[in-house]
Amino acid sequence: MPHSVSSNESVPRDHGDNEVLPDAPPVAENTDTPAEQKAEANVKLEDLFADDDDDDEFPASSAADVKMRSSPPPIPAVATKESPEIDAETMLAFYQRLFPFRTMFQWLNHGVVPSPDMVNREFAVFLQNQAVLRYQSYATADLFRQEILRFNPTRFEIGPVYSTNPRDRKSRPGTQMKPVAKELVFDIDMTDYDDVLVDTALREDFGFEHILWVYSGRRGAHAWVGDYKARQLSDDRRKAIAGYLEVVKGNDKSGKRVNLKRPLHPHIARSVKILEPHFNQTTLIDQDIFLQDESVERLLSLLPDKKLCDALRRKWDSTPERSSTNKWNDIVTLAKTVSGLDPKALRDARYDIVLEYTYPRLDAEVSKKMIHLLKSPFVVHPGTGRICVPIDGRNIEEFDPLSVPTVTELLNEIDEYDGETPLSASNGETSSSSERKMQDYEKTRLKPYVDYFRSFVANLMKDEQPRKRERGGEETISDAMEF
Repeated sequence: MPHSVSSNESVPRDHGDNEVLPDAPPVAENTDTPAEQKAEANVKLEDLFADDDDDDEFPASSAADVKMRSSPPPIPAVATKESPEIDAETMLAFYQRLFPFRTMFQWLNHGVVPSPDMVNREFAVFLQNQAVLRYQSYATADLFRQEILRFNPTRFEIGPVYSTNPRDRKSRPGTQMKPVAKELVFDIDMTDYDDVLVDTALREDFGFEHILWVYSGRRGAHAWVGDYKARQLSDDRRKAIAGYLEVVKGNDKSGKRVNLKRPLHPHIARSVKILEPHFNQTTLIDQDIFLQDESVERLLSLLPDKKLCDALRRKWDSTPERSSTNKWNDIVTLAKTVSGLDPKALRDARYDIVLEYTYPRLDAEVSKKMIHLLKSPFVVHPGTGRICVPIDGRNIEEFDPLSVPTVTELLNEIDEYDGETPLSASNGETSSSSERKMQDYEKTRLKPYVDYFRSFVANLMKDEQPRKRERGGEETISDAMEF
C-alpha cells in the first residue's frame, strides 16, 4: 500500500483488535536533516524543565488555543474502516488537551533526565491514512508531544529500547542495532478474574512489583511489567515465563486444550482454587455455558469414562432444559453409580475443565520477543473510541470496561464543565497566585486514571533512583514528579 510519507518507513496495517507488525520490515533511509538530528541530540538541560513549575502538562481548553498550538501534518485525514466516527480533528483535540505526554515519557524513561531508556526506544505511529511509521524515537517529553501532534495518529505502539537510536540505524555504518531492553508484556482476553490470576503469579512466583495493567479498549487487557530485572530479560527467558503462564492452548489430537502433568504445579493448584468460584458463578450460572447441544458434547468429550458419558447423555437428553449448574453436579452424582471409575481421573478432568473455561487466554507471542510492539496506554481504541486506560490493581475486580469513557465523551465533558463554570475557575484565572491551574483532564472522567498512572510512575521512578545514580544520573524523585 504505497503512501507518500516524509520520514522513515511505513508498513500496511490490518484492522484486528491487536495488530502484529513485522519484526523487521525493510527499512528506508532516515530523511531527517543533519541539522534536525543534531538539534535533537543536543538538547539543553534547562530546556527540558522550562515549564515544570507551572503544572501545565495539559494545555488550556479554549478553542483558540487548540487551533494555535499545532496543525496536523500534510497527510490525508482518511477515515479508517474501524472508526469513521473518530475524525482527525477529534484526535488532535484529544492529544492536545488530554494525553499525558510528560508522565508517559517518565514512565518509559524511568526518570526525568533523558536516558537511553527513552532516547533509544522505538515507537510505531499509525497515521490517519493507514500507513505505519516504524522506528520513531523521541529524546525529550516536549519532542514526544510535538511529533505526536504533528502526525496526529490514530494511535501509536511501543517497542523495545535498542542499542542505538533507531532513527540512526542507517546513518552509522557498521553499528549494529539490536534490542537490549523492554518491559515484559502480556496480552490477555479480559474477564473478572484473569487479571487477578496473572497478577498474583507475576508477583508471588516471580517477585515483580511494578505491574501496570491497561485496558485494551475493547475486550482485552495488557500487562506491562516495568521492574528493571523484567526489562532486561532475554527472549528465551521471556518465552519461559510465557510458557509458565500459558495453560490453555490449541487442541491436541484428543481435542483437549489443557494438558497438565500431575501432581499439579503449585501455580496451577492455586489457579484452580482461585478460579473454581468464578467457574461456578460466571460459567455455570451467568453464561449457562452447557445449555446447548454443542457445548454439552464438548463437556462430555473431556470426561475420562465412556460409561459415565453415556449415562449423562441419557439423563440430559431426557431433560434438555437442565441448567449448566445441575449438569455439572450430575457428573459427580452419576459417577458414584459407575463401577470401575477412577475417581482421581475424574477429579483431574474436572480441574482441567475449570481451567479450560476460566483460565486466562494469553497471546503468548506478544510476551516471547522483546521486539514485539504493543499499543500504548492512553491511546484511543480505533474500533470502540474508548481510551486505553490503566487499571488500578488494588481494585481490579471492580473495573468495568463499559464505564471507560470514549474520546468524544471526554471532549464533551470539558465543554460542559467550562460552560457551567466561571471563566476564572475553568481557565486558571485564579484569585490567588498560590492556587493551581486546573488541567483539562481534571474536568473529565479521565482524572482517576491519570492520577493513578502518575502515582504508579512515581513509585517506579523511586525504585529506579539508586540505579540511575549508578549510571551517572543526578535526578531526585522530587524533581521527577514536579509537573
